[in-house]
Amino acid sequence: MWNLRDKICVVTGASSGIGKESALGLARQGARIATVCRDRDRANEAAAAIRAAGSPHVEVFLADLSRQADVRRVADEISQRLTHIDVLLHNVGAVMRRHRMTVDGIESTFALNHLAPFLLNHLVREKLAQPSRVIVVASQVEARGHIDFDDLHFERTRYEPLAAYDRSKLANVLFTYELARRLGDADVTANCLHPGVIATNLLCDYMGRPRLMNKVHRLTHPGPEEGAQVSLKLAIDPELAGVSGRYFRPEGEASSSKQSYDPELARRLWEVSERLTGIQA
Repeated sequence: MWNLRDKICVVTGASSGIGKESALGLARQGARIATVCRDRDRANEAAAAIRAAGSPHVEVFLADLSRQADVRRVADEISQRLTHIDVLLHNVGAVMRRHRMTVDGIESTFALNHLAPFLLNHLVREKLAQPSRVIVVASQVEARGHIDFDDLHFERTRYEPLAAYDRSKLANVLFTYELARRLGDADVTANCLHPGVIATNLLCDYMGRPRLMNKVHRLTHPGPEEGAQVSLKLAIDPELAGVSGRYFRPEGEASSSKQSYDPELARRLWEVSERLTGIQA
């Protein structure tokens, strides 16, 4: 096990579900936890649970990561308040049932699920320790994703929530692989994962069911604690030191979809993401 005692781990979307369980699991290993959450009350509740799990050092950052101004602000706060980052877990994600454009003119699913980790990672990259691990929570539905660069925001075609989500998860995998290529021989690794089909609010949203169905789903699906295990493995497993640009499932390392390995698609997505976030190449 990679010794996480006093290592600094940043977890986005840590107020509930897999993100919260991941933060709790890292705290039990003695890590210092920094959470990035949208809702203050839920963030404070999660922080109390993380402290109770064994990490007295919990930093809480508040941001709506679908808004680029918030991403930039919270990245600046992270850079000021944290000396470095040993694990950066991009966990935040959502299914938007209705078509909505953000204040930045971006379709909201794509903005939150892909552009937020892309931009945040860029802005805090100087804080990534040597060694450190970047982990991206994707999904097996990336195999159904299609990135239409001519209609990224569903302005020309009818908005389909699942198509938007699948697209964002494919973008997660492409981003991870391209990041790993660009990191090269740096002692910073980047890997992504499918956590399993987990009983969370997100599963209810994906299936178009009321969130009250989450209790029913837990009778037939693993819960968030089990869903966090792949993220924790990527953060903790010493055998993964130096392993980068890979995709993992609950059963271990696996192959993602054929399209996710297309370097030209990944390069184009990276360049478009730079443009959409105002990053200079």
